Amino acid sequence: MVIINNFEEYKSHEGKILGISNWHKIDQEQINRFAEATLDHQWIHVDKERVESEGPFKSTIAHGYLTLSLIPYLWKQIADVRNVKMEINYGIEQFKFGQAVPVDSEVQLQATVKSITNLRGTVKAVIQAKLAIKGYAKPAYVGDVVFLYHFN
Repeated sequence: MVIINNFEEYKSHEGKILGISNWHKIDQEQINRFAEATLDHQWIHVDKERVESEGPFKSTIAHGYLTLSLIPYLWKQIADVRNVKMEINYGIEQFKFGQAVPVDSEVQLQATVKSITNLRGTVKAVIQAKLAIKGYAKPAYVGDVVFLYHFN
């Protein structure tokens, strides 16, 4: 894990891979809980029998937004940004989903610091997030997450 205490330390990582998270298994229980929370019960996510006979993947798959929602959890395994009064999830940009995530797959986040900008005391960090799936060549997605930090 990388510890970042201030703007200058963050800036020193610009253009570099900051790190890679641990593997996280996405099981059917997590998919079902996400379906309940988001009211998205599309059969490709929750109906095992139907996907085995009709589905293109022959197993249920994780919701794309479920995989996106893992970013904060996996990010905290990569970076510990300290001395902040406030951290804001500011946005997501140019995300592309390249590969479905079958149930019981393990995923891992790779974070690259694309840019760090000091906007009159507010630090804007643009992080490229790439979610790998164990055993697959293509990532589940690649895109940028934007965080705003107010350091002490």
